[in-house]
Amino acid sequence: EFFNDMQSKFGMDLYATFHFDADPVVVVAFTVNQATEENFRQYLNDLYEAYDRALPFAYLFDAQNAVLPGLKFQKRQAEWLKTNESLMKQYCQGTAYHIPNPIIRTALKGIFALQQQPVPYKVVGDFQTAMQWCKDAVAGH
Repeated sequence: EFFNDMQSKFGMDLYATFHFDADPVVVVAFTVNQATEENFRQYLNDLYEAYDRALPFAYLFDAQNAVLPGLKFQKRQAEWLKTNESLMKQYCQGTAYHIPNPIIRTALKGIFALQQQPVPYKVVGDFQTAMQWCKDAVAGH
């Protein structure tokens, strides 16, 4: 838990930090750091931690500080989703995306319209709406 609240881990600038204190909502806060081979691999590995508990949960991706990852990292994220589809459907009741920037929000909605998401999702402009949607998604499980 201690490391999750820091911007760096083992001397690496993290791409995202993971927060488990709003259980059953897991908040993934993207940092201002650019995606690199190292920190993006760490981010994808850290996504598994929520599944280790084998309990229903929802992800809230807080992208207010996010730097859009390069195409190769977007492809890796898509591969992760494809590879872990059954795991996601078993435990993840939904994913909400907090994206205050309307241009990025519209772009993400466009991507999601083309790329099937394995679980229900919501793209919103404010954090509290995202949090409530996640809580409702788990409660409705």
